[in-house]
Amino acid sequence: MVEQERIISFINSLDPGNDAFLDDLEREALADEVPIIRKDTQALLKFLMAQQRPVNILEVGCAVGFSALLMARYSSPETKITTIEKYEKRIPVARENFAKYDTDHKITLLEGDALDILKGLSPGYDFIFMDAAKGQYINFLPDCLSILNKGGLLVSDNVLQDGDVMESRFAVTRRDRTIHARMREYLYELKHNEALNTVILTVGDGMTLSVKL
Repeated sequence: MVEQERIISFINSLDPGNDAFLDDLEREALADEVPIIRKDTQALLKFLMAQQRPVNILEVGCAVGFSALLMARYSSPETKITTIEKYEKRIPVARENFAKYDTDHKITLLEGDALDILKGLSPGYDFIFMDAAKGQYINFLPDCLSILNKGGLLVSDNVLQDGDVMESRFAVTRRDRTIHARMREYLYELKHNEALNTVILTVGDGMTLSVKL
């Protein structure tokens, strides 16, 4: 584990970094103990923006808007991003950050429970970034697949739960067992769903990349 952390630190040390406003947002979020995507996750998202060149992005889980702004900054000029957040304390912060930094007006924030909002969205997304309540991923999946284009990419973050997902349910605390079981179910579904081709990566706290066939 220590060796793995050294490798990650070395890889991150090579990264040229983000625009200054994103670095400022990251520092503020970490100081306020708001969870945001890790450095290597940021690097992968930036790579995918350049490689996939998505036009219509959906983000499930906005927090204070860091990852949406990262994708907005490093995606194509024509890209549009819809992001969903239900935590009332974070929504005003996200809106303030978008007003300040989303200068190309790429981002639309939808307030409410993703389980409800997803059912009302129309198909046509070519990139979905899943980064909300981990225990809900399996419940979000059917609606996400119904609105994802064929050939589109579903990216899911924090799927390894700091390594807990590989442990027996009896090795995790009782209060985490439901999330643990649902994430294992989610990973199994991603790997065995015939409509998807999925790879599980150890980037960040674990990420999956799933192409809809």
